[in-house]
This record gives sequence, structure tokens and C-alpha cells, in this order.
Amino acid sequence: MVLPPVLFKIAARWHFTCYLAARKIKTFGFHHKNNNTTTSSRAHHTPSLHTDVSKCPLEGRENQTVVCDFDGTLLRTTSLFPFFMLVAFEGGGILRALMLLLFSPVIFLLGSNREVTLRLIIFISFFGLRKKDVNLVARAVLPKFYLENLHRQAYEVFASCGRKVVLTRMPRVMVERFLKEYCGVESVYGVELEMMNGGDYFTGFVSCSGLVAKQRALKDIYGEVKADLGLLCSSSSRDNLLIPYCKETYVVSKSTGSNSNKLPREKYPKPLIFHDGRLAFLPTPLASLSLFLFLPMGIVLALLRLIIGLILPFRISFLTAALCGVHLRVNGLRNLSNEKSDKSVLYVCTHRTLIDPILLSTAVQKAVPAVTYSLSLFSEFLAPMKTVRLTRDRPHDAAMMKALLSEGDLAVCPEGTTCREPYLLRFSPLFAEMTDEIMPVAVDVKVGMFYGTTASGLKWLDPLLLVMNPTPYYRVELLGRVKGYATNIEESPAISSDTARCQEHKNRLN
Repeated sequence: MVLPPVLFKIAARWHFTCYLAARKIKTFGFHHKNNNTTTSSRAHHTPSLHTDVSKCPLEGRENQTVVCDFDGTLLRTTSLFPFFMLVAFEGGGILRALMLLLFSPVIFLLGSNREVTLRLIIFISFFGLRKKDVNLVARAVLPKFYLENLHRQAYEVFASCGRKVVLTRMPRVMVERFLKEYCGVESVYGVELEMMNGGDYFTGFVSCSGLVAKQRALKDIYGEVKADLGLLCSSSSRDNLLIPYCKETYVVSKSTGSNSNKLPREKYPKPLIFHDGRLAFLPTPLASLSLFLFLPMGIVLALLRLIIGLILPFRISFLTAALCGVHLRVNGLRNLSNEKSDKSVLYVCTHRTLIDPILLSTAVQKAVPAVTYSLSLFSEFLAPMKTVRLTRDRPHDAAMMKALLSEGDLAVCPEGTTCREPYLLRFSPLFAEMTDEIMPVAVDVKVGMFYGTTASGLKWLDPLLLVMNPTPYYRVELLGRVKGYATNIEESPAISSDTARCQEHKNRLN
């Protein structure tokens, strides 16, 4: 068997990286105390030579160019570990994430040597990872956490300029898509990663250091003409490279990086509607450690909750689930009891998770069959009520729903896909043609550890991970019955503009 030459190259570079790490750890204890004392003393006595970003005027910068670093300047956090953990967990799996967590003490000890630290964390996160998996994480997972970490004052100054250039010591593949799609950045310069197997897999090595990449980018872009504005990170001397290339500079200090400068959702550069990934929290080292310590107990807890939901009746499972940490709040039951009818009721639910029909059945204390577009066989097995797949063929689906309604009540999520954020998606008005007895149902779900849906992972794990959350919160509210096409659109906000257009079309036909 002949090994590819790239494997020898990988082994050699990994051996050299381990050698540098061992040498750094050996001398770390002797120099750590003196270096920290000297650094803190200088930081305390040396005044800042640059104006704080909060004092930067925003008017008249539409035709100006701004250049800044991504981490520590646009982002409130200077730690890159959580974002690499997201790549490792969502793109590489739980074992890769565990390996990165086990190396976090070494990463901490090497913190003063940014170059070695960055190379080590990149290698663990990217070695052998497929390019398409990283692209998926960069497109659907990381933007949520980037948006939640944007520095309000720094971003306001950044957004006021017409041309934007960002430099980063992170791999360019991790940040470029977010910066261009959400922030309107023209050029992104970061660390380039080496590829193997025809460019489909990452080797885990960088083609050049982040500092060298930044220096080259600055010389190429602003060798002759300076940028109008530069944003600096006060806690890092690496941003001093920007000073000779900018006409004016402002500093984003640590004191202005608190939670008070978190960018509000309404000021996001682009609404965050869809995002993917399992983790519902930013995986800092401590939070990641808590996750792995909770996993054994979480699996037992999830199995116990599933057994309760499958075996016990709804009236009893409602109480026993509360003893297991599940918070379920139901509002509007009087709307169901006060408006009794001989006709079957079509429950129209907002779509937050795959267990929305189960929450509805628990709320009304009876099994309500549900129609769905996409559900794994394992999820269908776990469902305590009947589930029927839709085909997206309108005549066929309409006939199927009418047949089910002739047998009893039915639940449907017309949005067709789950949405984790507080938005109502555009939905199909087909349900309004089925019956005059429609009950809109609002469903809200809050989780602290795992999301119960994913577009890239194993679908059969969705219900298991959702019930694995320590204290999930579910809220179901019955909003009162409406009358399908007989409903007055102006008086009922529960019917969408799509239904209104269908009503007008039907009137014209009549």
C-alpha cells in the first residue's frame, strides 16, 4: 500500500506543531507572571492615542472607505474558540467537538502566542473536513452567532461607510459569506486553508499566517491611497498595522464591548429568519464542558420523557412531564369548549418544531391526527397520534385532507417548514378550502441547549434532541375559531394576505 505524499506532509507539520506547543508550555510557567505584570502595568499607565468609536461622527461617510478587523472590533468577543467549536460540532460531529474541548487547556496556555494557537485550533477543527460541510456551516449556522455578537457602536460606524473592507485572522471561508451577504462588505481578507483530494477536503493547515495575510492585503489595497477610516481593537497590538493605511482611526475598547453594546435585533443588517444547526447557545469552553457533562443525564432524561409520552394517557403525561422539567403552558381552552360544533375542527398551527402536533394533542387532551410534508420513520413511530404525509400535489393533498376531516379533527402546519425565529412564514391557503371550522393555534418553543430541527443532520435525531433539553418551554394558545372562506378578512388577522387574494379570486369566479 502506497500512502499519498500529502499524508507525510501532514504528519511532519503536526509533529512540528506539537514540538512548538511543548516548548511553549515548558517556558510558560517561568515567564507568565512577569509578562502579565508588565502588560497590565503598561495598559494601565499608557493612555490611548485614538478616539473612542462612540465619538465617531456618522454623517457624510456614504462615499468613504472603512477598514477593520472582524474579531474584537465588529464582534464584541475577542475569543475565536466558540466559532471554531461550531464548525467542529456542526460540520465534523460530536467527537471532533470533544477533541477540541480536550485541547482547550493547551489552547489557553498558548494564548500569548497567537500564531501557534490559531494553527492548532484550525487543524483540530478543519482536518479532514469536507468543503461542502464547512460551506453549509458558514451559510446556515454561523450568521446567527455573528449577528448576536455584533458590536452596536462599531457596526453603526462601519455601516455608515459606502465601501467596506474587513481583515481577519480567522479562515476566510468562515466569515466571507456572512460579511458579504449580511454586512455588504466588498472585500474580505483572511487566512487561506490548504486543500487535498482535488479541493474537496481540508488538510487543516494554513497557507500563510494571519499576520502575513493582513500585511499583504493592506499593501495591495492601500499601498498608494489610504482608507478614509480605520477601526482598531484596543486590546490587540495587531491592529496597529492599520494606522499607516488610514486617514483617521477610532478604537473599540473593551469597556465599550459589554452587553449594553449588543446590536438589537431590529437593527440587524438583514433579518435573521432561517438558520440551521443543533446548538442553541454560543459554545464557549465552559458552556461546551457543561454540554458534554450533561449529555449522559440528558440521554436518560430524553428516554424517560419519550416513554411517558408514548405510554401514559394525555391527562397523566401532562403532569408527569412537568415533574421531568417540561414546562407546557396552554391558553385559550375556553375558545374550544365555548364553541362546540358537530363538524370536525381543522387546527392550523404555526410551525416551530416537529412535535407541534403532539403539543396540540396534549393541550386539547386527545389525539389529533396531523398532516406533514417531511417526517422521518423514527419520528412517525414515536408520534402518539396518526400522521399522514402530504405530497405537495394540491388536488391529491386536498382530497386526502377532506377524507381525514370526515373522520374527525385534523392538525396542519401550512407554513410547510419550521422557523425558529419569531416570524410567520408565507403559507399555503389550501387549509381554508377544506372546512368552515378552523381553529388557529399559536405555538411557541424556547430551548436552552438543542434545537429540535436541522436541514443537514440526521432527521431521526430531531425529536430526541428536542426532549433532551434540560427545561424546555412550550406554549400553545388556541386563538378562537374562524370560518374559512366565509371569514371577513378585515376582521380576522389570522388569515393571511394569500387567503384574501384567494377569496377575491373566488368571488370573481362566482
